[in-house]
Amino acid sequence: MTGLITERPAGQASELEPRLAEHRRELTGYCYRMLGSSFDAEDAVQETMVRAWRSLDRLQGAGALRSWLYRIATNVCLDSLDGRKRRALPVDLSEDSFAPVEASLDGVLPDGAWVEPALDRQLLPVGGDPADLAVQKESVRLAFVAALQFLPPRQRAVLILRDVLRWKADEVAVLLETSVAAVNSALQRARATLAAQQSAERPAAPMVAEDQADLLDRYLDAFTRYDIEALVELLHEDAVMDMPPYAMWLRSSADIATWFTGPGAECRGSHVVPLEVNGNPAFAQWRPSGPGGTFEPWAIHALEMHDGRITRMTAFLGPRLFEQFGLPRHPTPG
Repeated sequence: MTGLITERPAGQASELEPRLAEHRRELTGYCYRMLGSSFDAEDAVQETMVRAWRSLDRLQGAGALRSWLYRIATNVCLDSLDGRKRRALPVDLSEDSFAPVEASLDGVLPDGAWVEPALDRQLLPVGGDPADLAVQKESVRLAFVAALQFLPPRQRAVLILRDVLRWKADEVAVLLETSVAAVNSALQRARATLAAQQSAERPAAPMVAEDQADLLDRYLDAFTRYDIEALVELLHEDAVMDMPPYAMWLRSSADIATWFTGPGAECRGSHVVPLEVNGNPAFAQWRPSGPGGTFEPWAIHALEMHDGRITRMTAFLGPRLFEQFGLPRHPTPG
């Protein structure tokens, strides 16, 4: 971007650069919902900014910048999704859960096959109306983003623009260069598909932020002490756990406990740091597996909480996300 900006007159560059930057976060959130990957979303936003800069002469009116950027971002995402298999979470790829034994780790998903997490600060607006923020948080939940991936790309764009971002049907029609009738038809079909994908989710009483923070603190305390009995008390009895890139997933607090005391026991003594990921509490984990017990990056754990219990845990294994999230490779425990 810097190289491209310097090709424009200095006054024009200094005026446009901050205006482009102020849309980066919301565009990242949009591209993330479309693509299901924080890495791909950042690449898509960068490509959007490059295309916007190169085609600046086509911008009609100062007030049209936001919709113009969304049009470019949509085309970038649609190009990226062309011919690509959908991303999913392991729990979405098989009907039956696995046994909590080491042999269940034999199945490994190919790169790019699973939905990846994203930090709240990458996706969500700062400030604003609390009710609007709650809607935005709900729309970046891992389960919701995974459900979006079942939609054909253009239906996905229509649903996000209409139901999440609250665009009008005629605005979406202009963006996609189609008719209002086609937009309404796509939205109806997208809603039906999404409802079918989410029908298995249990209705849950919402938890306020303070209660979520308290539950996370109690979970991290139990995890750090590796008190599995205390940890399991915080789980719903039908809690689900998966660990991309492995295809394995577990259902029930009993099977999760068996895993933690069996194949997962090497997590004992880990260092953890709380995070906010996909609109929910989360944490980063470093295991003492390096030379001399050095802490090394192991997993980003995304949690979902309902009715005062943890209902879903997804541990994204490997160091790649640590760099993406700005986390140190070797932390210094306090």
